[in-house]
Amino acid sequence: MTESSRPRDTDRKTRVHLTPYDRTKFLLLFVLVFFILVWAAMADNPLLTFADGVREIAESKTWLIFLFGVEIIRQLHFALAELLAPYHGIWVKYFAFVDRTLHRLSDWNRFRLSRVVKSLIFVALLAVVLGAIYKETPIKALFFAPKALWSALPMLGQLLFAVFFIIIQFGALFWFLSRGGIDTYFPDDIRTRFSDVWGQDHVLNRIRENLLFLESPESIEKHGGYVPGGLLLWGPPGTGKTLMAESMAGETGKPFVFVDPGAFNNMFFGVGVLKVKSLFRKLRKLALRYGGVVVFFDEADSLGNRGISTQTQRNTPAIFGDSCHGGEYLSPTTAQLLMKDSFVAGTAGGGGGGMGTLQALLTELSGLKKPRGFFNRIVRRALGMRPKLPPKYRILVVMATNMPEALDEALLRPGRIDRMYRVGYPSKAGRVRTYEGYLEKVSHSLTSEEIDKLATITPYATGATIKDTINEALIMAIRNGRTSITWTDVIKAKQLKELGPSEDVEYIERERHAVAVHEACHGVMAYLVRHHMSIDLATIEKGSDYLGMVASIPPDDQFTRWKSEYEADILVSLASLAGERIFFGGDNSSGVSGDLESATTIASFMEGHWGMGSTVSSHASNRRFEVGAPGGGKPRDAKDDSKALRIALADRIEDNLAGLLSKSEEIINLNRQKVLSLAHALESFKTISGEDVIAVMEGGVGPLVDGRPYQVNENIAAIEKYHQSAAAAHLAHQKPEVAIPVFSA
Repeated sequence: MTESSRPRDTDRKTRVHLTPYDRTKFLLLFVLVFFILVWAAMADNPLLTFADGVREIAESKTWLIFLFGVEIIRQLHFALAELLAPYHGIWVKYFAFVDRTLHRLSDWNRFRLSRVVKSLIFVALLAVVLGAIYKETPIKALFFAPKALWSALPMLGQLLFAVFFIIIQFGALFWFLSRGGIDTYFPDDIRTRFSDVWGQDHVLNRIRENLLFLESPESIEKHGGYVPGGLLLWGPPGTGKTLMAESMAGETGKPFVFVDPGAFNNMFFGVGVLKVKSLFRKLRKLALRYGGVVVFFDEADSLGNRGISTQTQRNTPAIFGDSCHGGEYLSPTTAQLLMKDSFVAGTAGGGGGGMGTLQALLTELSGLKKPRGFFNRIVRRALGMRPKLPPKYRILVVMATNMPEALDEALLRPGRIDRMYRVGYPSKAGRVRTYEGYLEKVSHSLTSEEIDKLATITPYATGATIKDTINEALIMAIRNGRTSITWTDVIKAKQLKELGPSEDVEYIERERHAVAVHEACHGVMAYLVRHHMSIDLATIEKGSDYLGMVASIPPDDQFTRWKSEYEADILVSLASLAGERIFFGGDNSSGVSGDLESATTIASFMEGHWGMGSTVSSHASNRRFEVGAPGGGKPRDAKDDSKALRIALADRIEDNLAGLLSKSEEIINLNRQKVLSLAHALESFKTISGEDVIAVMEGGVGPLVDGRPYQVNENIAAIEKYHQSAAAAHLAHQKPEVAIPVFSA
């Protein structure tokens, strides 16, 4: 048999019973004031008896008797409603308009109005009592209250007051330290709207739903639900997370509170906790006053972690100054794998806000419905009464981070952070809209086709990078004496932002040729075998961390990768090693180190994770569930088996790479003419576009390079002769005897 639960207050057929304190507090107050007035009258006239004093005050203070009677009638009404269900039902049926009228006021107004009325009643009664004591008018008597209080305190009381004053000084000091790092913007201060956020429509559509509940919480609460109060926006930097949070406040017309990432970092322990409590105290006031508030924690990982592993970059060969910048011609997924592999876990570091600050934040996020106020929590509980619950606070907590894995799980649980949205790289349509939005703010001559092409060749551009690229293009135009942006300005700005400024150095002839051949091998291989990527540019201009590069981009937004595509990536990576050995008599430079690392990384994942090798087992599972685990053998056997698995995996990776290297050598040998032609174009122009590469390969005309001379046999023979001279100079460490040939269109 199921026991019945205690009925809710809303399910009762009678009124909720008042506590003895709520039943008698005003009656006791009126009685206390009455007898204080009687005592004052007897003190002024020693001949006056107590009965005469009561009679005199009753005749002169009839308003006090009237208030006492009104309170008795009110309490009788409450008592009948608590005991008699029919009486309570009649009152609710015919006089409910009273409650409806009061509830038309917002929670903030009703809360403040009740406090003002109670304060006025207390001050009025205090003024009457002081007036009777000092024989002055009630208003004037109020100004004697501080003096009377001090004189009435004994010496011990004065000492206690001095100690209390010192405590106040310390409290003021910590209050001062807890200021700062929190900026409040009121509705008129925020001009950002959803129309100012481009390229993230799928996220904005979900956010609009949250704002709908913030504006009209009854639409979900009347059906038994609750308003989601926490949002987490996570994704790469520059994708518009902060702009989205600002637009939320602009759309709702609510105050927007911005919390600085380092606001809770303090040298004194406990100041961060005070800041958290002060922040949410302000949020509650703003929520009641304006009907809601949006608070935004930027870089939430600086506060919301208990101590994560820091990331320390290794000195991998790929970042050596004498290596090829292999990552630029890799597909985005491969580049991410290399970047992930180039970071290793360091020592555990404490969270930016500290444990106490995080715990205070967790408490505030989940404790918004707990009773507030000293008298409500302390005095009422001391008198055995149930504290009154506060009004509903409409607080929308928005957090942004690019490291969601660093956030504490307790922070992300429902009830604190109810919804998590990934703000990723915008799609091509989003990039087009973003480019159009920023180009509308400047003068330009770009056509819609050029904007579409620009969005295609910048597949992982964020709103921040797009804005910066357009601004850099404008700077280039102004530097050249123009005020309108052209297509050339945008392309140059894109290359500058992606590659950085090239170093003003000149290669010696033999090294220039070697770098050109190295990059030409990448370019020819990418043109021949990698159809899922398009060549963006090729250069032999030295940068901060590369000697040259062939950068590729995906022509479409693609979210899956295939074995054939990864094999093409490996062929492009190994083309430099194969080409240097072919063109320089079996010799190769250290510049292939980054290429070998990228090829090995891809092959490792193909063999051990993606099922693209000679076996189908997952190396990740083998590492997680070691052979010889409990029930499967001795620990020593597990180590031996694990070592054997790693050796077997390494052998399979090496076999795969060796086979692809042979294939790469075969392709380079078959296309020797194309490699030398592209190397000549690179030596002649240093930096060329992907269209120029195609022009060399197909004998067409590109924006910079005319590829038709590379189809003439005499020119090919001249290029071969120049290469033989450069290769001989390479072995002898001398200057080539043959100058680089120059062709006319």
